[in-house]
Amino acid sequence: MDAITPGDLVNVDTGGTPLDGIVFDTPSATKVVVAVVDRKKGPSFRTVNPATLGERTEEGPHDRALRALMNRTPLPVHGAARGGAGGVRGRSGHTRAAMHRTTGK
Repeated sequence: MDAITPGDLVNVDTGGTPLDGIVFDTPSATKVVVAVVDRKKGPSFRTVNPATLGERTEEGPHDRALRALMNRTPLPVHGAARGGAGGVRGRSGHTRAAMHRTTGK
């Protein structure tokens, strides 16, 4: 596959029977998060290498369940989208709360 984008229909080669899946996220060049139906667990996400993916053109029997899983899962947040906060909370540069101000008696 050339360019992998979220929402693409794919086949995931797991070494046995290929699984039908839908791309959910591409966090890096070597990782793709794909929604697949596991026989034991049901619809779930799996992180795979892009080399294990093949293009799929037709809708499969499990695509409705996979889209439902994707719709109820929050969108992933990547480093650039956080604004560089890095886990810092509160007002920057202030370590304590403001003191009580007197009225100037």
